[in-house]
Amino acid sequence: MPSPFPGMDPYIERPEIFPDFHSAYIIMLRLALVPLLRPRYAVVTEGRLFVVESDRPVRPDLSIVRTSSPGAPARSGAAVLEADVPVVFELLTETIRESVLHIIEPAAGNRIITAIEVLSPNNKVAGPGRDAYLQKRQELWEGGSNFVEIDLLRRGTTTIRVSAGRLEALRPWHYLVSVSRQEPCRQEVYPVPLQRRLPRIRIPLARDDADVTLDLQDVFSRNWDGSSYPELLRYDGPPPGPLTDEEVAWCENLLREAGYPPTPPANGNG
Repeated sequence: MPSPFPGMDPYIERPEIFPDFHSAYIIMLRLALVPLLRPRYAVVTEGRLFVVESDRPVRPDLSIVRTSSPGAPARSGAAVLEADVPVVFELLTETIRESVLHIIEPAAGNRIITAIEVLSPNNKVAGPGRDAYLQKRQELWEGGSNFVEIDLLRRGTTTIRVSAGRLEALRPWHYLVSVSRQEPCRQEVYPVPLQRRLPRIRIPLARDDADVTLDLQDVFSRNWDGSSYPELLRYDGPPPGPLTDEEVAWCENLLREAGYPPTPPANGNG
């Protein structure tokens, strides 16, 4: 069954679903680009690594908390202070790998012509993930590469290099795609409302070659058709992330018309 939404499915932004979508969408982008670019160009997947410390709460086990030390001599005339019971966190150092597509020119020593990035939640919040992403983007740009950013997340702070005022003037939009070109030096921005299909964008190549057109909605549909998203999503409750009441109602009506009536969560809460 096809996706019930004309463009991006907002339910895919659920934290337990989006990582799978993110990885699969990048693979589908590569499959779509290869026949458009060969034999002059190759499309390769590169990794960007960064390290984060995550904390996981470990509830204290009261059965192992001692109120006195066995064998310790009793102290007369002095109160023995016991420490309050803390909430204990286990600190985990985790290395995260995020994938990015590079269009390279083998005849020019595998020079990176264009980098294509599908943003992850780590790229849109302050921290090592965003820092690593912005640093790599700057390095690629200074090295002469074009850069494409595909932001299919409504939550978080955008990375698009356009002032907040100018982006607000493009409203209403929920998703953003940008193409930063070296020649001519400019940025092309595609603002995408929730109610519309994902755009067909022009991918810049080397100076003497014409752009190729990449249909992001077609890539989404291929990804959807090869996935288990209908079974995983279930459409129980409103979509995650910021939406107005009218937009939530639009989503629910669309699902109902497509035969996916949203059901309330098991606990009855929205």
